[in-house]
Amino acid sequence: MRIGIDVGGTNTDAVVLDDADRVLAKAKRPTTPDVTEGLKQALDAVIGEIPIDRVTRVMLGTTHATNAILERRNLGRVAVIRLGAPAATSVPPLSDWPADLRATVSAGETMIRGGHYVDGRAINAPDLDGVRKFLDKVLTDAVAVTSIFSPADAEHELAVADLVKSEYGLPVSLSHEIGSLGLLERENATVLNAALYGVATQVTEALVGALAERGLPAVPYLAQNDGTLMTLEHARKLPVSTIGSGPANSLRGAAYLSGVREAIVADVGGTSTDLGVLAGGFPRESAAAVEIGGVLTNFRMPDILAIALGGGTVVRPRGIGPDSVGYEIVDRALVFGGTTPTMTDAAAYAGRAPMWNVPDMSEEIRDTLERATALADDMVVDAVDRVALGRTDRPLVAVGGGAFLLPGEIPGVSGVIRPEHAEVANAVGAAIALASGRVDTILPAGETRSKAIERAKEEAAARAVAAGADPDKVEIVDLLEVPLSYLSEPAVRVHVKAAGPLAR
Repeated sequence: MRIGIDVGGTNTDAVVLDDADRVLAKAKRPTTPDVTEGLKQALDAVIGEIPIDRVTRVMLGTTHATNAILERRNLGRVAVIRLGAPAATSVPPLSDWPADLRATVSAGETMIRGGHYVDGRAINAPDLDGVRKFLDKVLTDAVAVTSIFSPADAEHELAVADLVKSEYGLPVSLSHEIGSLGLLERENATVLNAALYGVATQVTEALVGALAERGLPAVPYLAQNDGTLMTLEHARKLPVSTIGSGPANSLRGAAYLSGVREAIVADVGGTSTDLGVLAGGFPRESAAAVEIGGVLTNFRMPDILAIALGGGTVVRPRGIGPDSVGYEIVDRALVFGGTTPTMTDAAAYAGRAPMWNVPDMSEEIRDTLERATALADDMVVDAVDRVALGRTDRPLVAVGGGAFLLPGEIPGVSGVIRPEHAEVANAVGAAIALASGRVDTILPAGETRSKAIERAKEEAAARAVAAGADPDKVEIVDLLEVPLSYLSEPAVRVHVKAAGPLAR
């Protein structure tokens, strides 16, 4: 058996799946301020229905890392090193960061010699003495190293990492392992990753402790932002990869529960609705830089459109939201005896939530709820149009605890699918996820291209195995080549993704 857990903004969901991927138990509990307590409550709710000695794996999708960045808490101090001088000094590291986040994270920044040109030639040899002089005068918890065009040649980053680990004993975050091409965004992601090392340790220790307290003999994994899994060791090294795991889990869960591999997915929660697209059963990834806590990054994230529409969204005579009653809905919504009109009440009045009885209401409130339903439907239609990119041949899969808000017919999609267990699709997505690895680099376009691409495939597969995949079942699931025509020597940008089931 496997347990999947997903921590959302309103609820923490848990499911138990057997070896045939059938849902045996499921639970939904309010997400607590410290996140971990809600996780334990959801876990307790499902293990009470199963023989715990048969649980072999537990998969967790968590908001710990996201919350730490947004709230500026529990972040480590990071020494920031950029290798690229004198070619890349006009925009110093962290220049575009919010002042409060920079003050919280940065232990100091330096730009020293090193890095490569786009064609692979070294700009300068890495200034290792400059690294020593910098680290000797800063007090830091971790080091973030970014070298120009390191996704194409990581030699200089690796040299600095060896020095830092051997002479200073500090953990090191390397940009070629985290982001793709694009110096500033990759550097930002690398620094955030280093700042999250302490959070990653807390999360992994809390998960291991929770399993031990309950006598669960299971191997734990964490979900990452492309809908796949990684081992706890991998998560401690790349904690920034857990950001965005919630929407990715929902899309993967929707694909499994519906049996559809090409679709639009609407995950309706208590506060918001996240819309994404399934391409080949995996989340369509964003091609644009992703902003996290006011910082632009370029690591892979699901292409998600979030709108302020959820089961707890507050309804007013002149509009809806964007505020929500969140997990207080069971006390404040009209259908539960409260006094605050919400979108759950509007859906119940419209006959979309027959599980709840509509209480006696004034004509004014009834009119307000009716208008709210029409406004919400317009929001959904507009959002679907924005993510569909002109395609109308795909169905929409409605998942999440608030999926009942969506109408039966939506323009722009071929139909609306409401699969069984849709309310816990995010936890199902975590439980069924594969392990993956990826490579994004620049390769020569001449006669050596084929061999270079094979090496990139092998490296992506090796990274998938490091994340926990079975070496015998890893497959290349995505290969993208983009010719680069502005170079003196022909070259292509290659993105390779490998994925496979977890090793037994």
